Amino acid sequence: MKYTIALVGNPNSGKTTLFNALTGSSQRIGNWPGVTVDLVEGHRREGDDSFRIVDLPGIYGLSAKTEDERVARDFLLAGEYDLAVNILDSTNLERNLYLTTQLMEMGIPSLMVLNMHDLASEQGLNVDVGHLSTHLQYPAVEVSATRPDAAAEVMRAVRSSLEKPPRVPQKLVRYPNEIEDLLASMMERIKRADPEHPRPRWTAVKLLEEDETVTPEILREGWFTREELEAEILRVSGILKDRPDVVVANARYGLIRGVVREVVTRTITRESMTEKIDRVVMNPVLGVPLFAVAMYLVFWLSISLGGAFIDFFDILTGTIFVDGFGLLLRTLGTPGFLIALLADGIGAGIQTVATFIPVIFFLFLMLSLLEDSGYMSRAAFIMDRFMRWIGLPGKAFVPMLVGFGCTVPAILATRTLDSRKDRIMTIFMSPLMSCGARLPVYALFAAAFFGEQAGLVVFSLYLIGIVLAILTGLIFRTTAFRGETSHLIMELPSYHAPRFRHIMLHTWLRLKDFIFRAGKVIILAVLVLGFLSSFGLDGSIGNQDNENSVMALMGKGLTPVFAPMGVERDNWPAAVGLFTGMFAKESIVGTINGLYSQLSESSENPAEGEEDEGFSLVSGIRDSLLSIPAGLAAALGFGDEAEEDPRSFQLLRQHFTPAQAYAYLLFVLVYFPCLAVVATVVREIGGPYTVLFVTYHTLMAWIVATLFYQAAEGHQFAWMAAPVLFFGGLYLFLYLMGLKKGRVPAA
Repeated sequence: MKYTIALVGNPNSGKTTLFNALTGSSQRIGNWPGVTVDLVEGHRREGDDSFRIVDLPGIYGLSAKTEDERVARDFLLAGEYDLAVNILDSTNLERNLYLTTQLMEMGIPSLMVLNMHDLASEQGLNVDVGHLSTHLQYPAVEVSATRPDAAAEVMRAVRSSLEKPPRVPQKLVRYPNEIEDLLASMMERIKRADPEHPRPRWTAVKLLEEDETVTPEILREGWFTREELEAEILRVSGILKDRPDVVVANARYGLIRGVVREVVTRTITRESMTEKIDRVVMNPVLGVPLFAVAMYLVFWLSISLGGAFIDFFDILTGTIFVDGFGLLLRTLGTPGFLIALLADGIGAGIQTVATFIPVIFFLFLMLSLLEDSGYMSRAAFIMDRFMRWIGLPGKAFVPMLVGFGCTVPAILATRTLDSRKDRIMTIFMSPLMSCGARLPVYALFAAAFFGEQAGLVVFSLYLIGIVLAILTGLIFRTTAFRGETSHLIMELPSYHAPRFRHIMLHTWLRLKDFIFRAGKVIILAVLVLGFLSSFGLDGSIGNQDNENSVMALMGKGLTPVFAPMGVERDNWPAAVGLFTGMFAKESIVGTINGLYSQLSESSENPAEGEEDEGFSLVSGIRDSLLSIPAGLAAALGFGDEAEEDPRSFQLLRQHFTPAQAYAYLLFVLVYFPCLAVVATVVREIGGPYTVLFVTYHTLMAWIVATLFYQAAEGHQFAWMAAPVLFFGGLYLFLYLMGLKKGRVPAA
């Protein structure tokens, strides 16, 4: 038999953790709203039975006010599933049961899974599961999703519920008589209009709540008129001295509080560890500095510890994919052009990707530690004061935190925001949170030019990104997107010891995605660059070592645009790197390394025999292994500095000064996001806003980089004044846009 199971629950209820346990899925685990935005499917087989398990977005209710609530409710209303598994957090049962009451009103057969049993026990909470099941007339099971036996326990309960489907409670929530009388009248009218209507009571309740999705649909059907609904709502409001939607919510919570009093007992009343920690990290004075220190440690450890392993990956992959592969091709008599393309091109691309691995691994590891411990969700509250200053709720900082890993899921996570205006502003701000693809660029330049201060330099770029994001919010809030500020309503999960398996799984999945995504982009970029570097406009081939290639001419054509920010005419590969970076930021390093190497080969062109004679696979592996203790010693401050810098550092120093390098990094931080991000933005907010999005970021990048370079080294008044004028023009354009629109148009 084939069954479809829907997992539904609040954010932080452990729903996605249970989904992973049931399916062995690679779906991400996180501690904030927005981790699951679209429907995610997994599969499980038990004997002859096949289970399709759907992980719905984490939601607090079924009002469909946000994109994730809409996705979940549409799926549940479609009814294309055999059982809904309602995941509840045992440590916060009262809040979680609000969604349960709404599932009951929708008439959805459900199994209640009370998760986090272990945490509830630690807090002295005991839940009488049998009594709860009796009260709510739904079957229930208590588990801890992180334990190995959790999946088996849940599946036993699922099978039992499928064999004997749960009876859907009828009118479990009793509303005041005035509401019940009105509901009865509305239900009768709905049944007359559609005798086969599956949920007349739920629809009537939604009409009283003035639901933004259901009400327009019913009005279009002509079953009620807007005037009739408004008159009835006004009449009941006058009798009950409150709006029907508030009365309905209070009735649900009244039922829930009564049930919780009956089934939950507390044996420990002392202050919990979470409360003790939060008194420090959520302190209005200490919270922001502690957050800044935490972020600095993340980036410093990523650069320092990751940097210790760069030489290992660099030497090992260079030995195998560049030197070894090149020797093999020469032995087989391969033409020189193909050797250059395959060994020095694709092989060098693989080598470049490999050098990213340690730094990216440690970055994802540190972020996963903070996420799994429960700290990251506190960051939204810590930043709430600053976010409200620019007109956004603290919850808008959550997508930005996601953006430190990748901007695409960060933009998708904006679906959890209630206001479209907030969504658009947050999308404009999110790319300024440096994604993992930018880190290799930062790390390479910082190590080449700033030595022991490399970690501080990288941290400064992340900090500047946050500052520019805040500035972006202020600009748009005072120009194009003026309006009221939304309020922050968000849950803080309890702290717990990070789970090694989940952290390593999360880190590996992020790293694997980055490696394969970056690898494909860089190798493709190297192939394209190889052809463009070889072909000349006159149709000639073999122009890698001169300035007549198509690529050289493209770079020289772009270079004047970047001259005010310190990119000199003979440094045209830097301009080409920015061009390829529009496809993917990680390709910048591969592009400039490849082009600089080609330019230097004309003066350093050893004979093939000498190259072959020096190749030794064993020696290469040995040298790569020996580089690890030396790298760790350097990271910890022991041992001597390396006698010779990597060749990539030497090539960079031939084309940049430190000020030019930092200006270049500022441009990389701010400019045109990668094509995957742009495609996502088009889907989320439409084409016109995407054009503004791309233009804004690219122009701001040029303004910031030029101002820095001219202030630090250029000292040309005209080029210091030009960015200021450009910024003034941009601000005026956005201000006029706000006056013209008057509001944010619908998508």
